[in-house]
Amino acid sequence: MKSDTKSKSLKRQLVTSISAFAIPLSSLALGAAAQAQDSSASDDIIVVTATRREETVQEVPLNIAAIGGEQIEEQGFSELADVLGYVPGINIVDRGGRQGNPIIVRGLNADPIGSGDGNNDGGGTVATYLGEIPIFIDLKLNDLERVEVLLGPQGTLYGAGTLGGAIRYIPNRPQFDSDTFEVRAQAYQYSESGSLSTGVGMTFNHGLTDTLAIRGSLDYLDDSGFIDYPFVVSEVGVSNPDPDFNDAADRAANFSPVEDADGEEAFSGRLAARWAPNDVFDATLTYYFQFQDIGGRTISSQRSTVPAGRYESGLRVLEPISRDNELVSLEMTLDLGFAELTSATGYGTYEEDGQRDQTDLLISLEYSYETFPNFTAFTREIGEDDFFNQEVRLVSTGDSNINWIIGGYYNKSNVSGSSSEFVPNYVDYVNAAPFFFGLSDQPGGLEYYSTAYSQLTEQAFFGEVGWDITDRLTVTVGGRYYDYELEAVNTVDFPLFEPVPFQRMSISEIRDQAFDPALFQADDGVLTKFNIAYDLTDNILAYFTVSEGYRIGGSNGLGPCPAFDPNATQGACALAPGQQYGPNPGDIAQFDERQFGPDQTTNNELGFKSTWLDGAMTFNGAFFFVEWEGPQVSSATVNANIPITVNAAGAESTGVELQASWQVTPAFALRGTFSRTTSELTEDVPFLVRTITPPGFATAFEDGQAGDRLPGSPETQFSIFARYEQELANGNILNWNMGLTHQGDVLTRTGGRGSSVALDSYTQVNASVTYDADEWRATFFANNLFDEYIETGIRSTPLSNQTIAGHNVRSHYANVAPPRTIGVRFSRSFGE
Repeated sequence: MKSDTKSKSLKRQLVTSISAFAIPLSSLALGAAAQAQDSSASDDIIVVTATRREETVQEVPLNIAAIGGEQIEEQGFSELADVLGYVPGINIVDRGGRQGNPIIVRGLNADPIGSGDGNNDGGGTVATYLGEIPIFIDLKLNDLERVEVLLGPQGTLYGAGTLGGAIRYIPNRPQFDSDTFEVRAQAYQYSESGSLSTGVGMTFNHGLTDTLAIRGSLDYLDDSGFIDYPFVVSEVGVSNPDPDFNDAADRAANFSPVEDADGEEAFSGRLAARWAPNDVFDATLTYYFQFQDIGGRTISSQRSTVPAGRYESGLRVLEPISRDNELVSLEMTLDLGFAELTSATGYGTYEEDGQRDQTDLLISLEYSYETFPNFTAFTREIGEDDFFNQEVRLVSTGDSNINWIIGGYYNKSNVSGSSSEFVPNYVDYVNAAPFFFGLSDQPGGLEYYSTAYSQLTEQAFFGEVGWDITDRLTVTVGGRYYDYELEAVNTVDFPLFEPVPFQRMSISEIRDQAFDPALFQADDGVLTKFNIAYDLTDNILAYFTVSEGYRIGGSNGLGPCPAFDPNATQGACALAPGQQYGPNPGDIAQFDERQFGPDQTTNNELGFKSTWLDGAMTFNGAFFFVEWEGPQVSSATVNANIPITVNAAGAESTGVELQASWQVTPAFALRGTFSRTTSELTEDVPFLVRTITPPGFATAFEDGQAGDRLPGSPETQFSIFARYEQELANGNILNWNMGLTHQGDVLTRTGGRGSSVALDSYTQVNASVTYDADEWRATFFANNLFDEYIETGIRSTPLSNQTIAGHNVRSHYANVAPPRTIGVRFSRSFGE
């Protein structure tokens, strides 16, 4: 749209930083309109760069939510899961710091929620940006200007491809005319924790000259955790993991309980230097880091076979993990007069080192591990990722009725890892009479070792052209050409059948191996976008968008299976399509278990942006229909039941998303969201849902059927936030805040099949009061005020609640949200 249209619309923008659901409020609007006339929205308008130009939320003809730094502080948001509870159409499965939290946009998910440990990509349905650099990181929300959440594919505007949306963390940039220093601290306690959690941090900005400035922030979090591990064995392979649970002496002889085992220590920050020698050139060099040490899973095993409580894990060993993220970025802009040239260069690394309880998998395979009464197994997993990417784009400037964006993107990433599985003292047991298997006693009882390495090279050219046909009507068309190659290699070994000592290949060594030609994958293609936007009035904008999204395929990191051998007793391998895996004629593999292909979405969206009551109220909405081709879904190998990803046939999602805000009076404001989403399979998918057939743990599969509801996303979500500002006699301010989020029931598996669990709906209420004395602030807060027990995900199914040769299988558990949390936050600013 033309610049004069934009300048007029500035008068009617957001009063608060995120819109709120207006339908239940609109009937009250007229009575409060006169009171709200004097309210000033100008200080709360958030300018976003979602379309690569500076615009307000109300001007952007797509569904976007912008959460500003003031709101992040106001509502005490510390992580992305906190933010997304107040954004319609998007859901994050909060599984705590140990497992990783998948992000689900508009119901686009077919994976059992709670399965697997996740990784450093958020599930792959959204692209996440830190500044201008695409990188997934569940970032601690410190010193941010805003967070932008864009729903729908954005591949014609951004370098990284997006299947369902994009999330952008926008940090505060160094300022030349400012010398400031801020310190902050917090202390809080969970109702289920035995100790306080604390956090401290600082931010500084220093203008060295009129053209050079630096800014930095450091934060340290010591979260106590609230999940107890009462069934941790005292000595792996010696202590009995399944004693008489009703005998206190027997438990004490075998267990070393750990309280608040899921605690987290996190050290995060950034250091940025900005140089702008003139009005034409501006460059910022930034180093980001986030180092995390997490003690265990945030789970409840009360659904399992052991007598665990709501906030107790039934696992036999602790499951710590360390995660280190680092990023160096250089962002430069050059004003060419007719356009602005932007270059964004990033190099990032990610490392993780974790331990898992592997006992349940091994005893359920019934490969003889279950014969050892004191059997406990654990796995150590190490991963290293690095990437380099470069994005260059040119954005037109000026007052022409034609505007355009063109850009190029290059990314090269390397992902490698190893998995070591240990079964202490098992070899001594099975090598003794009467078994005498003749196994090699590897150090630590190493019985399985695998490595995997993949290298992705991708490039894209993207762009959009917009035409202001009239002052009110704009048409935009966009396109994206993409091209990628994925190469991989992996190894699998069973050291108990190898000579001692077994020579493990390191991650650096696996990176030196030749790639496996059978795992080579490449694809290219074109994605398109069409958008038409029309200002029905000066206060109402309507738009319609059709946009395509795309996600690349990948390797499952497993070696090929040999021909079927009825005498084989153990194997961890991947079948080729059509390969026989059992003695019956129907025992034929349906999927390629070694790798999976790309998937694609087509998003159709009809939306509107509107402003009412002289800017005191906004009401925005979008109706969408998404077609999903070849969705990537979770499954498992026939041999050894190893988690893999395969492609299903197709799915679709329809829904509505509403946002609004209302400045009821100069002192009282409301905002909130509402969404309704229906997502389901559109075609039958043979062997889609992995299940088991008791008694025992024989792998079985159920067919997915057209019309089956997809898992992981509620059909209904809404949120409401209220803020009341009270001016005190001394001129300081008391801010009273209350937020409510509601989430409907969630299926854990597609169509409720495979003994799926339907997670209960829940409503969570957070409340706080802030004393604002300008230079310092103090906040008292209570999250999950009514201490509601909330299950966010489920691992496995109730069918796993079996006993194998005296071993209680404990793989069925729930991820849980934090209980009531009460605490205080304090900040103090110095300088200008």
